[in-house]
Amino acid sequence: MRLLLKMNGMDAHIEVDSAGTHDYHTVNQPDPRTLKAARERGYDLSRLRARKVVQEDFFRFDYVLAMDTSHLHFLRRACPPEHHRKLSLFMHCDVPDPYYGNAKDFEHVLDLAEEGARAWITLLQTQVAPPPPTGHKC
Repeated sequence: MRLLLKMNGMDAHIEVDSAGTHDYHTVNQPDPRTLKAARERGYDLSRLRARKVVQEDFFRFDYVLAMDTSHLHFLRRACPPEHHRKLSLFMHCDVPDPYYGNAKDFEHVLDLAEEGARAWITLLQTQVAPPPPTGHKC
């Protein structure tokens, strides 16, 4: 998402973060298979570290996106009711967890992540006004 935002000139306007619904892998890097599949597509995820969603996330972010319906249900239970409008699925389908799969499963999830990111960027482009031009007097 960050790379696609940068390619669309939107990285200065939008903050992206990632968090899990449980703390199983807190402070760990992504799965080595994820790192490898991402690296082969030009994404460097080596600086990422796992963290669990915290209450502040519901206040801080305009959108809190879940990769599947079970995570969305978890987020609804954890989220203050006044912020439920911020919750959504990342895609209109559940993104499968490739953890117990093979390399093709990790590739498939990356395909879905890229597709979902492009769709969200298209939506966000209608909501994020470009910065005013510099050097012009109004």
